[in-house]
Amino acid sequence: MASAQISTEEMLKRVARFKELQPSRQAFVDSLIPEHERAIFNVIGRGVTEDASLRPAITDARDFNLTLVQAESGKGAALHSHTTVEVFIPLSGEWSIYWGDNGEDEVILGPWDTVSVPPGIMRGFRNVGSEGGYLMAILGGTDAGRVGWAPQVLERAKETGLQLDEQGNLVHK
Repeated sequence: MASAQISTEEMLKRVARFKELQPSRQAFVDSLIPEHERAIFNVIGRGVTEDASLRPAITDARDFNLTLVQAESGKGAALHSHTTVEVFIPLSGEWSIYWGDNGEDEVILGPWDTVSVPPGIMRGFRNVGSEGGYLMAILGGTDAGRVGWAPQVLERAKETGLQLDEQGNLVHK
């Protein structure tokens, strides 16, 4: 039996060149909280991005979504949960992956270390290295759902002017 075939032209639609990716610095409700500032690169699929205008480089997200995160030292994502597994792989620097209702548990990962966080667990991440770094995040599922935020994160986000509408998309108040 012959394998499926694809033209070079069609395959090139499935290539994301890093230098051409357009990051968002306001992809999530926590984006303007100083310690959670970061750049989000949606590579494959929208993932759980709350910025309705953000488009992925590769739209065919069958069974998983892939995002790259760039953050300076001391910055990363606030406590949140997902309905799917989330995998974190640092590409550069050292990253704290923390979890629990108040972020009380933690593991430190270096480049190419990998952790798989189960669905429903409150988790966050922070660059704990001495310089900026990159982290790869992979979410399970073709439709990764929406982010569940810790209540204290949503309260702090309101102070920055960012909130979520009824559909879970970012709005500036």
